[in-house]
Amino acid sequence: MGETPTLYEWAGGTDAFVRLTEAFYARVTKDELLGPLFTRMDPEHARYVAIWLAEVFGGPPAYTEEHGGYPHMVAKHIGMAITEPQRRRWVNLIQDAADEAGLPDDPEFRAAFLGYIEWGTRLAHQNSQPGADVFTEAPVPHWGWGVAPPYQG
Repeated sequence: MGETPTLYEWAGGTDAFVRLTEAFYARVTKDELLGPLFTRMDPEHARYVAIWLAEVFGGPPAYTEEHGGYPHMVAKHIGMAITEPQRRRWVNLIQDAADEAGLPDDPEFRAAFLGYIEWGTRLAHQNSQPGADVFTEAPVPHWGWGVAPPYQG
């Protein structure tokens, strides 16, 4: 039995996160609740989010090196006033996109994946509220398996 792979490796690397975000943003732009938040979305937005997620889940630090890391990401959410229904829809649509993109469907991976998605969307929701006291300087989070790493018999 070898070393436990990162979530990034288990998912299939950057290509898997690119497939995920392409499937996700295809859904988002058509969604009546989320679509308005993304009307002026940069054409490269899905790729930027893919490299963010890749870095979070243990991949290369491309988001930090190319886009400024956590301070840049958090700045994108300030003042957006994301509602709880919008946050929840985001969570649901990314899970559907994970299925469509062929991300691993084992319970251990999906629990870790959803753990980050819940944490990240709740932080984005909180930081997006008018007058929020936002902590803007932090490293990109590095998400791991938590309590249930994959069983490799």
